[in-house]
Amino acid sequence: MEQSSFLENQKERAFAESSATSHIRSLNHQILRVDPSGMPLDWVSYQEAVKLYFLDKVLYSCGKPLYQLRGGVNSVTGKQSTLEISSIIATISENMNSHERLYSYTPPLSNQTLFARDARMCLYCGGIFSRQNLSRDHIRPRSHGGEDVWTNVVTACKRCNNHKAGRTPEQANMSLLALPFKPSHAEYVYLKGRQVLADQMEFLQAHFPRTSPLLERNVHAEEA
Repeated sequence: MEQSSFLENQKERAFAESSATSHIRSLNHQILRVDPSGMPLDWVSYQEAVKLYFLDKVLYSCGKPLYQLRGGVNSVTGKQSTLEISSIIATISENMNSHERLYSYTPPLSNQTLFARDARMCLYCGGIFSRQNLSRDHIRPRSHGGEDVWTNVVTACKRCNNHKAGRTPEQANMSLLALPFKPSHAEYVYLKGRQVLADQMEFLQAHFPRTSPLLERNVHAEEA
């Protein structure tokens, strides 16, 4: 590794570590990373955001200030370095065609994001459950040729899943409360988020499809 690269890495580590010692209780929020056009990409931690700033990859920021990080003291000026990180940062795009690619993106299916898509609700009985009491149900069972894809799976409590067993909902005389859907990339980013802040939510919603079930859900949540 070249000396300059080594020094930059050391600076990044020192900055993040010195900041964490005084702000450890408030460093759990994620920063929303977007591409230059504003397309949501993913979530990054404050340490990853610091690295992006030091590598000069942050083009602009928006949203509310999230962190005011303090680094080391300059031995010449005696001033302490600071870095303000907002809740949303735009970074240099690694792929010029990323915008088009994300529109046709099929997000990977996991129980975590599936349960988030369905708001931890069993789509058979309507109950809200903890993750430990939820399961992935295949509407058309795998034994009947059903695929393990977003549009063929729903969140189900373990009781309903056991009752349905290897049958279709019609065969089990069970009705679905909502139709499953494949999230767009922006919706998937939202589903992966932890404690999504209001300004981040507003930014993400602007990229949801107009018919997104998540839009209707969040409207009801605001009215409640």
